[in-house]
Amino acid sequence: MGMTLAEKLIARHAGRDAVRPGDYVTAKVDIVMANDITAPQAIRVFRNLGAKDVYDKERVVFCSSHFTPNKDIASAEQAKVMREFAREYALKWYFEVGRGGVEHAVLPEKGISLPGDLIVGGDSHTCTYGALGAFASGFGSTDVGCSMATGDVWLRVPETLRVIVNGTLSPFVFSKDVVLNFIGRIGDDGALYRAIQWEGEVIDHLTIEGRLTISNMAIEAGGKAGLMIPDKKTLEFCEARKSRPFEPVYPDANAVYGETIEFDVTGMEPQIACPMLPSNVNPISKVAGQEIDQVYIGSCTNGRYEDLAIAAPFFKGREAKVRTIVVPASQEAWMRANKEGLLQIFAEAGCVVSTPGCGACLGGYMGVLAKGERCLSTTNRNYVGRMGHPEALVWLANPAVAAATAITGKITHPEEVAPADLSEVAS
Repeated sequence: MGMTLAEKLIARHAGRDAVRPGDYVTAKVDIVMANDITAPQAIRVFRNLGAKDVYDKERVVFCSSHFTPNKDIASAEQAKVMREFAREYALKWYFEVGRGGVEHAVLPEKGISLPGDLIVGGDSHTCTYGALGAFASGFGSTDVGCSMATGDVWLRVPETLRVIVNGTLSPFVFSKDVVLNFIGRIGDDGALYRAIQWEGEVIDHLTIEGRLTISNMAIEAGGKAGLMIPDKKTLEFCEARKSRPFEPVYPDANAVYGETIEFDVTGMEPQIACPMLPSNVNPISKVAGQEIDQVYIGSCTNGRYEDLAIAAPFFKGREAKVRTIVVPASQEAWMRANKEGLLQIFAEAGCVVSTPGCGACLGGYMGVLAKGERCLSTTNRNYVGRMGHPEALVWLANPAVAAATAITGKITHPEEVAPADLSEVAS
């Protein structure tokens, strides 16, 4: 009996010919990643184990992302623990502020997460790397600390949910809309502990950045991982950046899937996740006109260069009507957006342009909401209290909707305020 992509990746790392859903295995890991929130706890576990060294200095990755540059003493202490550990053990991949950004943007850019990998991450959106054909999942700091010491992780093999997306995306409809529509169909727990394997002509036509957006939100449906089969586009992207050799893995033709969902996105409108769940999804025509206090463009979901390039043309020669915060996901995205003039466009429109980081996405800083405030955001979660006060409201949308909403001050279909030259809006 054939195996799915997730099963083949796990089997290879577990040193087994085959695995089946429900099996418990111990697997070798290619990368262990943590950030300034999760690394200090993982380091505590590592030290309590009595470990003398990390299992591989080139495969333990730390990113300063969530509360850096540090906003207060507590966050400074957290970052200090991580920084000093990275120095003590001479880690190759420690990303200080000004060098990295949000880990889920940085690792693909630097060629650290690669096809065929098994990646353990101290962050729930580690599933992002699945877009490159890796089995990548978020783990607790105890697991992360143990993996740092041993290079192993235990896990239960998940059942695979195969998702096939057909059709053609309309103007101003992007990968964010595809994944929001999917989550709206199956609910927040519709893929609970399942590996989601994305396929179909829509996925094939997406850029790598667009694919990363979809895999990023697998966890919002409860998924253990969100994977895509490596294709020519994937291999070219990774070959140009790889930090080490890699060997892609492909599912068997006779693989057995727990469930297959197939849907067509032709004619689909931009999708909006309304307060206060990512699964509370509606087409924009049902929610347009809602007054907004703040627009946030950033995060590991939609803070990459491509997302900034989608949003910027809407601001050209205009002023944002509501406060608008733009947070590039990585230093690389920030520098390219600066070189291409996008940051200047945002600034001239009255937007705040921040250093890379997670910012207000998790209620950290640089855009936290007050009681009763309403925000439209390109991030991935809109739970109660996620972005600030528990009585604030957050809508999730794609970068074009965010830009259009910033211009009008209310949730707006991008076609209503589209630039005269639509070719300026990245597709």
